[in-house]
Parts: sequence; structure tokens; C-alpha cells
Amino acid sequence: MMEEIWRLLPGELRDKLHALPDEVIDGLEEIRLRTNRPVELIVLQQSYFMTRHGELSKNPQRGWTFTQDLAIKVLNVISDHSLYALEDQLKNGYITVSGGHRVGMAGKVVTKDGRVEGIREIVSFNIRVAREKKGVAHPLIPFLLDSNRWLHTLIISPPQCGKTTLLRDLARLISYGNRYISGKKVGIVDERSEIAGCWRGIPQNDVGIRTDVLDACPKAEGMMMMIRSMSPDVIVTDELGREEDVMAVREVLNAGVILMTSAHGKNLEDLRKRPILSQMIDMGVFERFIVLSRRRGAGTVEGVYDEHGQSLLKEPISC
Repeated sequence: MMEEIWRLLPGELRDKLHALPDEVIDGLEEIRLRTNRPVELIVLQQSYFMTRHGELSKNPQRGWTFTQDLAIKVLNVISDHSLYALEDQLKNGYITVSGGHRVGMAGKVVTKDGRVEGIREIVSFNIRVAREKKGVAHPLIPFLLDSNRWLHTLIISPPQCGKTTLLRDLARLISYGNRYISGKKVGIVDERSEIAGCWRGIPQNDVGIRTDVLDACPKAEGMMMMIRSMSPDVIVTDELGREEDVMAVREVLNAGVILMTSAHGKNLEDLRKRPILSQMIDMGVFERFIVLSRRRGAGTVEGVYDEHGQSLLKEPISC
């Protein structure tokens, strides 16, 4: 998994990271590179700075500076020496690379008629390590089935609490089938290229043998495209919350397709404060709600609730 990360980095930086202890590598979440500032690593939600000797320190003053020369080298590797080839992806501020890892970029934004056209003079990189965790959704399967039918499910989670990881594993288990139910056709609308982690159109994560992916496609349009073109039994997508999502969700329900999706929030009460999501809840779209946190590490299931908000889980579980 990490080999795809190492190849993005200049030799000296790669060698320092590669020499870190296994427990640090296993917990590495982000590599943040900012021109003329120290190299920062996020390990299990903790921030560290890499010293010139390859050690980790909480003190930024000891950090090894990421130079403009190193920034150019990283950009050349990521773009294969052709920034023009990345123009469409850079409108979103990030690209997905081999292995499903995501590289966020910041710099001078180019706009036209008030719309973002791309990013030039890139000076910051955020390399987010994609970690595929198979089986994390398995304990939740009994809560998400009724009479051999999957239930419309919304995963509620603050950032970096494991909602995309859980969605990915649900897609895999639904697609392959499991001891509770046979495999179904799955359509993933992956607007941010995070669920399937496609690179050149091919999923880098195992999302199942009966799964089709619309990569980098806007959710609302993609859900309707998927219904028309691929006749899925289940649609999986991430982070609902825009006004156009409501109509697309209605189309999914009218087509008899099951929806598995997510939204940012701490709990059900938090979602009810947001008009669009509150509207979907009041419509009775969702039959199950899963609430995640990091209380026991990423992927802590704080609760599973039915359509009436009744708790189905006796105590939190770690996936």
C-alpha cells in the first residue's frame, strides 16, 4: 500500500519516511508538505514534524523544511511532468493517484467568470493515505437487513471518523454477498474518488465483483445516470447535503433502488438543523441511521437507529 506513496516523494524525503518505525507507518494518515515550512505528519490524529535526522518532534522549530525545489519534484512526479493533464482534476483541488490515495493541493487559484478553472503555482500538498479495511461493516449487517432486503441507510459522522471506509466495505459486502444475503448489483457514484479510489477509471479498492463505478461524477446527476444505465439494486454514494440531492434521492426511491450514503454531522439532532437533510429525514427516506465517532478510534459505532430514531444498539462497538 505504501509503495504508491513512496514513489510520489523525492529521494531524501522518501528515505526518511521509509525509515520510520512500523507503528508510525501503520498509523500514518496524512503527509503535509508546505513550501518553506516544516514537513508535517498526521499519525493517529496527532501532529508531528519530521527533523532533518528523520525523527518525529512536536516542536515545529526542529522540523525539516520542505523547499521549493522539493515541491517542483513532487509536482513533476504527480503530474508525470504534465500539469495540463491534471487540469480537470485540479478544479476540485485534489487528484487521486495509484493505490486510491488522494493528494490535495493549494496555491494560486485561476478563475473564469467566477468559477474555479484550476490551480497554478502549487506550493502545498496533502497526501492522504487510503487504508482499505475489509470486514469493518460485517457486525452491522444484521441491523441493515429486513426480510432479505437491504434498508435505506444514512451514515452520520464528523470528518475522519471512518464513514467512507464503512461505505466502501458495505459496497463490497453487498456486491459479493455474505452469509445473510446473496450478492446484489451495486452502483457507486464516487464524486470525490474516495470510495472506490479509481485511478484511470479502475477501482484501486476492492468494492466487489458486481459493482460499477461512476468516478468523479456529481452525486445528483450520477445517481440518475446510474439508474438509467446500469440498473443497480443498491446505490452507494458519499456526503449528501445539497439541494439537488433531494430530487436525485427521490428518483432512486421511485426506481426501487436501495440507497446507502453518508452525511457530515455528530448525530441525528445535528442533521435536523440542516434544511436539506432534515427534509430527507422527514420524507422518511432512511430506514437506518448509523452514527460514528473516534471515541474508541476511527470507526466507533456510537449508535444504530431505526426510522423513528429508536436505538437498536445496546452499546458502542468498534469496527
